[in-house]
Formats: sequence, structure tokens, C-alpha cells
Amino acid sequence: MKYFVMLGDGMADRPIPELSGKTPLGAAKKPTMDYISKNGELGLANTLFEGMPTGSDIANLCVFGYDPKKYYTGRSPIEALGLEIPLSDDDTVFRLNLVSISTDGEFEEKTMLDHSSDKITNEEAYELLDALRERFETDAIKMYRGVSYRHIMIWRGIDYNYTMMPPHDILGQKITEYLPGGPYGKEVLAMMKESYELLMAHPVNIARMERGLRPANCLWLWGEGTKPQLSSFTEKHKVSGAVITAVPLITGLALGIGLKPYSVEGATGDYYTNYKGKAEACIKAYNEGNDFVFCHVEAPDECGHDGDIELKVKSIERIDEEILAPVKKYLDESGEDYRILLLPDHPTPIEARTHVIAPVPYVIYGAGADKASGLPYTEADAEKTGKLVPLAYNIMERFIKGE
Repeated sequence: MKYFVMLGDGMADRPIPELSGKTPLGAAKKPTMDYISKNGELGLANTLFEGMPTGSDIANLCVFGYDPKKYYTGRSPIEALGLEIPLSDDDTVFRLNLVSISTDGEFEEKTMLDHSSDKITNEEAYELLDALRERFETDAIKMYRGVSYRHIMIWRGIDYNYTMMPPHDILGQKITEYLPGGPYGKEVLAMMKESYELLMAHPVNIARMERGLRPANCLWLWGEGTKPQLSSFTEKHKVSGAVITAVPLITGLALGIGLKPYSVEGATGDYYTNYKGKAEACIKAYNEGNDFVFCHVEAPDECGHDGDIELKVKSIERIDEEILAPVKKYLDESGEDYRILLLPDHPTPIEARTHVIAPVPYVIYGAGADKASGLPYTEADAEKTGKLVPLAYNIMERFIKGE
């Protein structure tokens, strides 16, 4: 038996007036998604929960089959695993975003303009991070390169229990109410203020502004946590597995639960990622003996954060045409029984430009799946079925066992 999980990050949404009241899933031309939905089990699943972060960390942990209340110790440590950064038990790990904030007024009154600094390139980001490292690194504080605007900071030997605000949750808002607090809040705030002065004067940002791009002019820490202790997916489900993603968070989850990550040249974590390359990597993973392949695409989520309706629709269409369709064709021609699980990890509505707590539509298709729904793959059609998985971390067990 082969198993394929197609996860479109942030793919779910709300009805949008510009799409005649449809969601991006409803507006997109996605024949393969609709086919497996009409011929498989369609329903809704809760991947996010009140009282916990509304992030891809919690949601994807659920999709992989892990109860976040038991296993979750913070987002950034998982990303650190994905970047193969060694962690100690006394490390507090932070995501370090290079963000764009407004340039007028006092620091505390500035506005969060862009959590990604116009999707800053790796080369530019690494120059800026090197400048931050030279200024702030000590025996206790270390900074590590990630991808684009996403990086990691480790602060050894502190007990940090203050919850920092994800920058993508406050786009267009003044940062006044979201500045760091707690026992180390003054130190972090001082670091942020100094980073602003340092980065605004950096040649990389001066050149970016001359080209009409936003400057990556402030470090923003969030996603704090400690080293996780995750159990083996392979031992639990008795399958060998691989994960295809461009995002360190998902790579970290894969490594943490014992799955093999596959890298794809040109996979960027945004709309302009290498969709066809991801499909080829999925097929390669099967050909190399894996039974379970999990393909994660960040593009719809980034389009949701950007408020870009057109590209969110197109990202769904490209996932359908360039990944799901060729992988399904490969599985059809393999001569083996297989199942496909299709779902987002969470909604990232265009209207909100951030993650929200709401059930996501899922499909289980293939051998042993429930009777055909006869309905296309949309949020509204999933609701019509009356099927709800209240705790999404139970869905993986059902998917693999076919129960």
C-alpha cells in the first residue's frame, strides 16, 4: 500500500466578494482535487484549537498524528531541527524574522508593514543576518541562517516564558501593543531598537529602497520554545516515509518524527516555488522504497498573508495540475493499492491575512476509503457532508489503517 498526503498550507479560506462569493478553492480550476473529492471521503477536520498558537506548527503536528497538547514545545525548536541546528536542553529557541516596519515616528509607534520584507532573497538576508550576528552574538546568544526572512536565534541558559506575537498576525497594525514583555522583555526590546538603526543604514537595505523594495529593517523574535521530544512516525505506523517541503518547520517535523526530508532545487516557500520539482521528488521518494510521502506546499499560505486573491487561486491550480495530478497518475500506473489524503493545515483567509481557527476540508481517497461524496472539493461542500474530525491528530491513524 502506498500513501500520499498533499497539504496546501493555508489553502482554506472564506467567501470572497471579488470571487463572486466563492473561496479560492471554489474559484480554482482543480480537476484532480475535485475528482478525488467526488470519489472519496470528504469532510471537515479541526487542526487548530483555542488556547494554543494558531500556527502551521500546531496544525501540521496534528496532521502528522501528534496531539499538540502532549508534544508541542514551541515552533522555533522544530524549525531549528529542520535547519540541523544542535539543541541543548537549556536552549530557548526563537524564530528571527527580518521584518519591514514603518520608518516614521518613535520605534514603539511604528507599523508592521511586511513579515517577509518583500520576500527578501537569501543572499540579501544573509548579509543582514551577518551584521546582526556581529553586533549581538555572545557566548549565550547565537543566530543561524534559515531561508529568506526566516531565521533562528538561540538564547542559552534563560527561562523565557513570555509569548511573543507572530509578525504576520499584526500586519498593518502599530507594534505598540505587541512589543516583548516578561523578565527579558527589556533586553529583547533594546535588541530590536538597535537592530532597526543598524539595518536601516545597511547597504543592502539602502539598495533595496532605491529599487522600490521595502527594507528588512528590524529583527522580530517569536515562536519561542525548547527542544521537543517526538516519537517515531515509522514505528507507530509501520511505514517508511519521506517529506517534500521548502520550509524548515516541516523539515524539522520530518526529522523529529523520523521521516526523510527531500530537498527540491528551486523550492522557495512562496508562489514561485518549483511545483513540478516537488512532484518529481514525490515520485523519486516512492521509487526509492518509501511507502508514505507527505508533500507540503507553502504557496497558498503566503498568498493569504499577502492578501493576493489571484495568486492564491493560481497556487491551488498549480498544486492540482503540477503536483497532485502527476503523482496520482504515477500511483494509478504503479499497480499497487494506494490512498491519498488531501487537506490544508489551516485557513489563511485573504480577508484576515493571518491564520484563523476553523475546520479545514479533507479528502481521503483510494483503497478502503469511505463511500464517494459526489461533491467537489470546497469548504462549503465539505460542510454539507456532516463529517467532522474534532481532533485532526486522529485522522492519520484512520488514513493509514483505512478505518
